[in-house]
Amino acid sequence: MKSRMLAAYAVVMAGMIGFYPVVADHPWLGTAWQVAVGWGAAATAVVGVRRHRPAGQAAWLLFAAGVFLNATGIAVAAVVEWASGPVYPSVADAFWLALYPCLVAGMLVVQRRHRLGGSWTATLDSATITAGLGLLSWVYVVRPTVHDASLTLVGHLTLAGYPIGDVVVLAMTTRLLIRGGWRLPALRAVVGAVGLLLVGDILWVVWSQLGLEVTGLALSGMNMIFLTSFAMVGAAALHPSTRQVGEPFDDGTEQQVRPALLVALTAAALVGPAVLTTQAVAGRVTDAFAIAASSAVLFLLVVTRLAGLVRHIETQSRQLRELARTDALTGLSNRRDWTTHLPYATEQARRTGRPLTVVMIDLDHFKRFNDDFGHPAGDRLLKSAAAAWQEQVRAVDRLARYGGEEFILLLPDAPLADALATVERLRAVTPLGQTFSAGAAQWTGVETSDELVARADRALYAAKHAGRDRTEVADAVTAVP
Repeated sequence: MKSRMLAAYAVVMAGMIGFYPVVADHPWLGTAWQVAVGWGAAATAVVGVRRHRPAGQAAWLLFAAGVFLNATGIAVAAVVEWASGPVYPSVADAFWLALYPCLVAGMLVVQRRHRLGGSWTATLDSATITAGLGLLSWVYVVRPTVHDASLTLVGHLTLAGYPIGDVVVLAMTTRLLIRGGWRLPALRAVVGAVGLLLVGDILWVVWSQLGLEVTGLALSGMNMIFLTSFAMVGAAALHPSTRQVGEPFDDGTEQQVRPALLVALTAAALVGPAVLTTQAVAGRVTDAFAIAASSAVLFLLVVTRLAGLVRHIETQSRQLRELARTDALTGLSNRRDWTTHLPYATEQARRTGRPLTVVMIDLDHFKRFNDDFGHPAGDRLLKSAAAAWQEQVRAVDRLARYGGEEFILLLPDAPLADALATVERLRAVTPLGQTFSAGAAQWTGVETSDELVARADRALYAAKHAGRDRTEVADAVTAVP
C-alpha cells in the first residue's frame, strides 16, 4: 500500500509540475499552483513521518517546515507585489531564507542519529569543499552586492544570505554523502532536492550577473526546478527507507578517500588558483586577500587531512604486524613469530654462556575432547589453557602456539631443572582437568635452532609414547651428534 501511495504521489506531482508552464503566466493561478505543490510536498512529508515513525522524525519535520515556509514565501511575495509593487527586500525573503536553517537543522539531526558528530575526517573533507565554494560565492555573488549603492544594509544582508545559505547546506550535504548517506534511497532523494535547490540558485545568480531579465519560459523552467525540489522531499519521506535514516550508521570507511571525493577535494583546492588566474587574465586582481586567505585555509585543511591519513596508515601497519605474529585464537605468539625469536635467543645464550631451554607441549587426547564436546569447546580449552599458562611464565619467556593443540615455550637463562619446574606449574593450572605431554631440550651451545626444536619434538613424542601426561628430556632420549 505504501508503494502505491508513493507511486500515486509521484504521478500527481509530475502532472502538476509538468502542467505548471500552462498556468505560469496567470497572475494568481500560477502562484497558487506553486504554493499548492510546496504545501502538498510538506504535508506529504508529515504523512510519511506518521506512517513510518522513523527514529529521526525531527529531521523530516524540519525538512517539511523548510519546504512549507519557502512555498509560503511565494504567496507572500505575490501579495506584497500586488499591494505595493516590486519591493526588495521584502517579507517574502524571510520565508525563503527560512528554508536554509530548516535544512541545516534537519541535516544535523540525521548526522547525530548516524553518529557522525565525531567524524573528524568527514568534517575536514566537507570543510575543504566548503572553503572552495565559499571563495566562489564571495567573489561572484557576495562582494559584487557590497558595492551596489541601490541596496540598503538589510538588502545587502538579504542578498548575501542566499549564497551563504547554499554553501552551508552544501557543506552539510557533503558531510553526509562522505559518510555513505547516499546508500539510502530516502536520503538520496533529499540530496537530490538540495542539489536542485542549489542549481536553481546558481542559475539565478548567473542570470543576475549577466544582467538578464528572467521571464517567460525561462522563468517557468526556473520555477519548475524549485517545484521538483519540493516534490522530492515529500517523496523521500514516503519511501520505506525513511525508517533507516534515523538509525546509527557507520560503514567503517571514515579514513577512505573515494575517487569521487578525491576529485571534489582536488577541485576545491584549485578554486583559489583558478580565480586568481581568471582575474589576472582579465587584467585586474580584485580579490587577492580573499584568494590568499582561502588558499591558506585549504592548504591547512589538506595538510591536516594528510596527517590523519598517515597516522591511520601507521596504525593499520602496526595492527597488521601484530596480526602477522599473533595467533588469532589464543592471542599468543604464532609459530612464525616464535621462530624468528629463537635465533636471537640462541645467539644471546652463546655470548653470555647462559643456558637456554625449549619445551614442546601437546594437549593429551585433544581430538577425543573435540569429538566429545565439539570444536567450540576445543577452542575454548585452547584459549583458557593459553591464558592460564601465560600467567605462570616469566616476562622474558615466550610461549607460542606451534600448531593445532601444540605449544612451544622458549626459556632464556633457564637450565633444565628450572624449565621442568615451570612445566609442572603449567601442568597444575591446565583447565578442565586436561593433561599434556611435554618434551624439553636444553641448547648444547653448538646445535642450530632447527636441531634444538627437533630434539624437543622427539622428546615430546617419547613422552606421548610413554603414556602421556609426563615430560621427557631430550638428552635422555637421544644424544647430540
